[in-house]
Amino acid sequence: METGVTVNRTDAVAALHPCYEINNFSYKLTTTPSAVCVMLYGFLTLLSLVTVCGNLLVIISVFYFKQLHTPTNSLILSLAVADLLVGILVFPFSMAFSLSSCMHHEGLFCKVRGSFDILLSTCSILHLCCISIDRYYAVCQPLTYTFKINRRVVFIMTSFSWGVSALVGVGGTFPKLSSEQCEETCFIDELVANIVGPILSFYLPVVIMLCIYLKIFLVAQKQAQIIQTRMKCGVTASKMERKATKTLATVLGVFLFCWTPFFLYITFLPSVSVPVIETLNWLTLSNSMLNPFIYAFFYSWFRSAFKMIVSGKILRGDFISNGDS
Repeated sequence: METGVTVNRTDAVAALHPCYEINNFSYKLTTTPSAVCVMLYGFLTLLSLVTVCGNLLVIISVFYFKQLHTPTNSLILSLAVADLLVGILVFPFSMAFSLSSCMHHEGLFCKVRGSFDILLSTCSILHLCCISIDRYYAVCQPLTYTFKINRRVVFIMTSFSWGVSALVGVGGTFPKLSSEQCEETCFIDELVANIVGPILSFYLPVVIMLCIYLKIFLVAQKQAQIIQTRMKCGVTASKMERKATKTLATVLGVFLFCWTPFFLYITFLPSVSVPVIETLNWLTLSNSMLNPFIYAFFYSWFRSAFKMIVSGKILRGDFISNGDS
């Protein structure tokens, strides 16, 4: 995730990126990579491949199986497209033009890298927020769910997510290309990069998701208590509570684990060290790899669809069209 933070020049030289060297006061990929650099980029390449493959499985599953053609899965499909593009575009750009190197020398490719980074990362976060709204109506208002979350509403949600992300990503990056002497516009650029961007990209969606998932958890607990009272079966209610708690804790916990350290660090420590900012940046991107496992593997129909695709049964039409999404 691109940011407007600055790095102390002396500290940056002392803690140089293992795959970069300083040439004419600018960061460049080293021509003689060390063993640490090879292992690091090998790991990041593997991360990119897993991200691409995992999200491709989600996309193919939703497109191919009619049982998965639901408004909820349309949101998951759009999320998977954003995460797929993170694996295809942001990962390679981030390896070729690291966050720390672009802080010192913002060339055209660094701006392109930053634009894709902000756009797709913001889009992924906003989709997670939309999915939480979808889950709220599914759990808290099941009788009116089909009326309030229909294909038109889902289209509006996805359009909003991509539109806002484009404004934040492109609008906050490419105005800097217009002139080297920014004068008074520098203040606007810094305002967008350090305040407006993080609020729209992270803090506001996090507050919304925290409130929504807390409400879902409380409603799920209340529903479990009602079932326990009516059925006199504590085991059933206990299982429902544990499942709701586990699902919500996984969804929200993984998201906060990947994104919170980066935004807290750049918010309260504007001067950062290279190893820390690089590690936190890659941690945020790894959320795009984990999303298919979180939002797809919880559903039995997705698990069945993945098995059919991986085993090749989808090519032979050798599958049974039953299950639940």
